[in-house]
Amino acid sequence: MTAKAEAIDVELPDGPMPAHLWLPPSGTGPGLLVLQEIFGVSEYVRRRAAELAALGYVVLAPELYWRLDGEVDESREDVLDQGMAMMAQVQWEPTVADAVAALGALRARPEVTGGAGVVGFCFGGGVAFNVAAEAEVDALVSYYGSALPQLLGVAEQVTAPSLHHFGTADAYIPMDQVERIREAVAGPEVEFHLYEGAGHAFDNPLPMFHHAAASAEAWERTVDFLSRRLPTRS
Repeated sequence: MTAKAEAIDVELPDGPMPAHLWLPPSGTGPGLLVLQEIFGVSEYVRRRAAELAALGYVVLAPELYWRLDGEVDESREDVLDQGMAMMAQVQWEPTVADAVAALGALRARPEVTGGAGVVGFCFGGGVAFNVAAEAEVDALVSYYGSALPQLLGVAEQVTAPSLHHFGTADAYIPMDQVERIREAVAGPEVEFHLYEGAGHAFDNPLPMFHHAAASAEAWERTVDFLSRRLPTRS
């Protein structure tokens, strides 16, 4: 595992957006923008970001909720309600613009060599897909992107190699919608995987979400995909 993240700011026209930066052991490598679930840049998201940095990537996780009031307390039992309340405040277009700006800031860092990709979970999976439609992205990984059913109109603009993960027991994205997503994004550069019996947010370690087998298999596929599509030298 790499050292703890460094707190930095991404400068935007209306102020600085807080973000977290992890450097790989070598100090340089391709960039990965990691985009949060509805719970913010949580301990889980930070752990995944650190694991990606350990593989050789320069990882940036912006605080996409920086304009909103409040924050999610992961220690409380009503964590899902808190996350949904935060989501109710989100304005989609400014959030995507913030993520695109964060990608640009990541690419501009001197430590970044060999391109930049984006990895998003849940809320962040949808934002990542929208970012890939609007900006140059070298690889896209979307975990059960919750906004994808509303983003199929921009699917043709997403030309980067991409990997999508969905559970077959997702209560938020039913299988008929998953199949529409699969059809809309299909292409030679797209890898699409279903996980039997896994629900929404199956990679999140919270007991209410976690599906151990799906989590492990999806992460193995993510690491393999990135090694092929956005290779590191470490």
